Amino acid sequence: MTSSDLEKHVVQSPVQLDPNNLDEISAATKHRDDNYELYKASRDLETDPSEVKRVLRKVDYRIVPILVITYMLQYLDKNSINFASVYGLKDGTHLVGQDYAWLGSIFYFGYLFSQFPSGYLLQRLPIGKFLSIATICWGIILITTPACSSFAGMATNRFLLGALEATVNPGFVLMMSIWYTSAEQPLRLEIYYSTNGVATMFGGLIGYAVGHIKSGLQKWMYVFLIFGSISIVWGVVSLIVLPDLPSTAKFLTERERLIAVDRVAANRQGVKNHHFSRHQAIQTFQDPKTYILFVMAVGAQVPNSALTSFTSIVVGSFGFDTLGTQYLQIPGGAIQFIALITGGYICTRWPTNTRCATMVVANTICIIGAGLLVGLPSDNKWGRLVALWLCYFQSLGFSLSLTMVSSNVAGYTKKQLTGAILFTGYCVGNIIGPQTFIDAEKPGYHSAYIAMLVGYSIKLSMVFLLYAYMYTSNKKRDREQAERGTASADEEREAIEKGMLDVTELDNRGFRYIL
Repeated sequence: MTSSDLEKHVVQSPVQLDPNNLDEISAATKHRDDNYELYKASRDLETDPSEVKRVLRKVDYRIVPILVITYMLQYLDKNSINFASVYGLKDGTHLVGQDYAWLGSIFYFGYLFSQFPSGYLLQRLPIGKFLSIATICWGIILITTPACSSFAGMATNRFLLGALEATVNPGFVLMMSIWYTSAEQPLRLEIYYSTNGVATMFGGLIGYAVGHIKSGLQKWMYVFLIFGSISIVWGVVSLIVLPDLPSTAKFLTERERLIAVDRVAANRQGVKNHHFSRHQAIQTFQDPKTYILFVMAVGAQVPNSALTSFTSIVVGSFGFDTLGTQYLQIPGGAIQFIALITGGYICTRWPTNTRCATMVVANTICIIGAGLLVGLPSDNKWGRLVALWLCYFQSLGFSLSLTMVSSNVAGYTKKQLTGAILFTGYCVGNIIGPQTFIDAEKPGYHSAYIAMLVGYSIKLSMVFLLYAYMYTSNKKRDREQAERGTASADEEREAIEKGMLDVTELDNRGFRYIL
C-alpha cells in the first residue's frame, strides 16, 4: 500500500478478524464505533458506483446546506461588532481607549473557556442536536447586545457569545469525518468555510443598509437585532433537519445507511465513538502533529482581527468614508470566497499531495499582502486596500489545516482533543491579534501590520514542518510494508476494521497521511 491509497474512494466489505491479530490495540481503545453494527451488517452488501454516488448526493443535499448557513451566521454574529463599530457602538456603550480591542479578545476568552468542555460534549451527545441548540442560544445572546450600555456588559455578552460559538468549528470538523471520505472532505469543508467570504459581502451590504435607517433605535443596535433573530430561527430549523449519525439518519433508507457507513469506514478512522479513551488522550499529547497544528493556528489567527472585528476601522484608516468602510469590504469577501472554493476543488480533484502545497501558496500570498501593508506609504490608500484584500487568502490556508484533523487523525477521542488543541491555538491567536491594534498608533496601526507579517511567516514554517513529519511517516510505513510484501486484501480490511475499533492513526500501521 502506498501513501496515495487513502485518496481512492473504495467501498470495502468488512471481515471478522481474530482479536489476537490486534495486539497493538490497547485495552483503552477497544470501544467499538457507534455505527459498528451497521458496518458489520454491510459485509454482504453489493453496490455499484452509481448507487454510491446517489447516496453521496443525498448526504450533500441534506448536510452541506445546513453547515453552510450555520457557518455563515456564526461568522456574521461574532463579527457583528465590526459592522456596528462605525454606527456609534463605542459611544452607545461608552467604550474608551483599548475597550473595543478587548471586546475582540474577550470573545475568544469565552471560546477558549468552552473549547474542551464543548469537545467532550460533542463526543458524548448527539452532535446534530447539540450544534443546533448552541445556534439558538447564541442567537439569544446576540439580540440582548443592545441592552448593554457599558464595557462590562459588552464584555460579558461577548464572552458568552464566544463560549457558545466554540462548538461550531470543531463540531463541523467532526461532521466532515462522520459523513465523508477523506478525499471528499476538502471541497465540502471549503464550501461551508467559504461563507466567511459570503458573510463579509452580506454583512457589508447589511451594514450599508443600516446606515440608511433614519429613525427608531440607534443604528448600531439594529445590526445585533437582525443577525440574532436570523440565528434563532435558523437554529430551530437545524434542530429539526440536521441528523446526528448515518446510522440514525431518517432521510436515508436502511440500505443507504449501510452504504453511508461503509463509505466512511474506508477512511480507517471509524465514524463516531462516544466513549472517552484515556489512552488516546495521552497519545494526543505525545503526537508532534498536535503541537505543530497548535502553533500553526496561533500564527494564522494573530492577523485575523484585521479581517474581522477591525476591518471597518482599518479600511477607514486608509482614508475612506463611513459608507465606504462597508461596501469596500465586499471585494475582500469575494476574494476569500473564490480562493476557498478554488482551493477546495483543487484538493478534491487532484487529492494526492496537494493540501500542504495549496496552504503554502495561500500563505505566501498573505505574506505579500502583509508586507505591503507594512511597507506602503500611508497616502497610498488603494494600494493598502488591495494589500488587505490579499490577506483574505488566509482562510484557505487555515481551513485546509482543519482537514489535517478530519482526515489525518484517527481515534475519536484523539480527533476531538486534537481539534480542541488546534482551536485553543486559534483562540490564543485571536486574543493576541486585537491587542496589536494599539489605540495610540491610530490610524497607522503599524504594530498590527508587523504582527500580521510575523504570524503568516510562523504559519508558513509550520506547514513545511507538518508536511515533512507526515511525509517521512508515510515513507517509513511504506518501507515496512515493502519488507512484508504487497498488502493483501485481508490487511487492507484489517486497517479498516481497526478504524471501526477506534484505533488511532499512530497505532494503525495501515493508515497513511494525506498530504
